Amino acid sequence: MSTPTPEAGPCAEWEALLNGYLDGELDAAHVMEVERHLADCPACAGALERMTRVRQLITLDDVRWRAPLALRDSVMTALARERSAATAPPLERPAGITGLMGRLRAMLPSLQRWSAIPSLAVLAAALLLVVLPPRGGPSLEQELVAGHVRSLLAEHLTDVASSNQHTVKPWFGGKIDFSPPVVDLAARGFPLAGGRLDYIGGRVVAALVYRRNGHVINVFVWPAGSDAHLAKAFMARAHEGYTLLNWSEAGLTYWAISDLNTVELEEFQEDFLEALPK
Repeated sequence: MSTPTPEAGPCAEWEALLNGYLDGELDAAHVMEVERHLADCPACAGALERMTRVRQLITLDDVRWRAPLALRDSVMTALARERSAATAPPLERPAGITGLMGRLRAMLPSLQRWSAIPSLAVLAAALLLVVLPPRGGPSLEQELVAGHVRSLLAEHLTDVASSNQHTVKPWFGGKIDFSPPVVDLAARGFPLAGGRLDYIGGRVVAALVYRRNGHVINVFVWPAGSDAHLAKAFMARAHEGYTLLNWSEAGLTYWAISDLNTVELEEFQEDFLEALPK
């Protein structure tokens, strides 16, 4: 078998992750996974270097072409027609985008004559901003739900899989700047499954994983900041079919999330607090 060279294309199964890595779209666990692979794979490392050079190249001023005014007028006219004909409610706006993109595809031969690849990228982004109303980023609760669902769908529930708290707790050492408490709740009906790193609210956090009769409980933990006033508060809420419970204790913020009902999740919280070292 021949050894991959830096000039070879990236491994097929890693190509999408390399793009996400370059764009800063991966969570902390996948970033570490990609970086470990890059250290052992010259082909992917070389592909990433070439992708970085291409990105730098197309941002230079001397490789940009301004689209002609006639083309701009044509696009704006199409947009105006699309917006005036739209009757769907906001939640159905993607159908409007589909129609608009179809018109853009029909205009592609004209666009390609100008070889304006960087300009096309800017134009496409601008069109999406026009069609879609601006809105803020995801809320903290949305990020927590996304992290919980991602851990279930991506088969990446744990970085360290163990029911032993003395195995899970030391694993976090050196990986994050705080020490999350890990307690054994097997006797209470909430066995420990392990732990992992996740990315919530713009920082790397600890995720402790427990189970309850086939259900998964993710407990996200990070140092308390502006949310320190939530100390020992029982704040349960439902979001997208999941129950979330939020509290703070000893300088740390906790968010427990599961598809368990509120009563069982509050029971878990009480047991967790009782088991913490005094």
